[in-house]
Order: sequence, then C-alpha cells, then structure tokens
Amino acid sequence: MARFVALLRGINVGGHRKVAMADLSALAATLGFTGTATYIQSGNLTFRAKGTAAAVEKKLEQAIEARFGFPVEVVAREATTWSGYVAENPFPEASEAEPNRVMLLLSKAPPAATAIGALRPRAVDGERIEATSDAIWIHYPAGQAKTKLSPALLDRLVGSPVTARNWRTVTKLAEMTAALEAKPR
Repeated sequence: MARFVALLRGINVGGHRKVAMADLSALAATLGFTGTATYIQSGNLTFRAKGTAAAVEKKLEQAIEARFGFPVEVVAREATTWSGYVAENPFPEASEAEPNRVMLLLSKAPPAATAIGALRPRAVDGERIEATSDAIWIHYPAGQAKTKLSPALLDRLVGSPVTARNWRTVTKLAEMTAALEAKPR
C-alpha cells in the first residue's frame, strides 16, 4: 500500500459544503484506506491505500458525494511526490519568514504549458509565481486580500481545478506521511 496526501477543494468555507474531518477520516476507512489522519478543517487527509493517485481521487470524490450530497474535487499525491514538493520550494526564505504567504497550488491535471506565462502579468504587490514539477508556487508578500489571482482565474489559466495549501500545511502533511511509514500497517 502506498502513502497518500489528499486535498479536498472548497469545503468548510463560509459555512458551505461542510465536511467534518472525523467524518472524512471515517469515510476513507470505509474505502479500505488505513492509517487515516486529517489536518485542520480545510480538507487535508493522509492515509495508506492501494492504487494510483488518480484512482484514490476518484474513489474519494464518489464516496464524498454519496455521503455528503455534494461534489468535492479531490487532488491526491503519493507521499514521495509530496516530499518532492517540500524539496522543490522555490521560496525557502519567504517560507521561513512568512509560511502563511507561500502557497503550493496543485491541479487535478498537469498545468497548461502556458499557465505561468499567463499568470505572471496578473501578479500584483510583489507576488512571485514559479513552477516546479507539476506544481505552481505563489508568494504573496502583501497577503491575498488584494490579489488578482482569483480561484476562477487560476482554474482557467492552469486548465484544471486548482487547490492551494500554505507552506505550514505543506510541511505538516509531509510530517504526517513520514509518520505513516513508521506506523504498523
């Protein structure tokens, strides 16, 4: 069984599309996932499962819609891929100084080849955008309140639904998947 990180997109925001993390963990267990653990209320799940990341995404999406009554997009990555994101972070100094202002963006499909070139001209207030492997990183030095990089724009220019997590969450999920390796199966 491989170790995975799954990110749920757009849940528990403004009182809409509520998914309790205990319910999410229990649901994952019914799918045969083991060692399930969640982190904060934004839909972060670590676990062991058989199959590919794409298969895990599909299983979770179907089960979430059946259980909660609304669709939720899931982006899943194997733990080895996740640790690669940690190593590839193009903004290490900013991540250390302001971990809540450096975001890892992952999309369901690989980002369009034109995504970075289309996003950079829309950056404001010193925002920096870089690509690594299949990820996009954005540093928001002035915060996200006035950004022009809306979720709809990101989805459109990347060419696939995107979900983002800040550096603090990225590193916590890496720790959680590492801990899964140490736990008995």
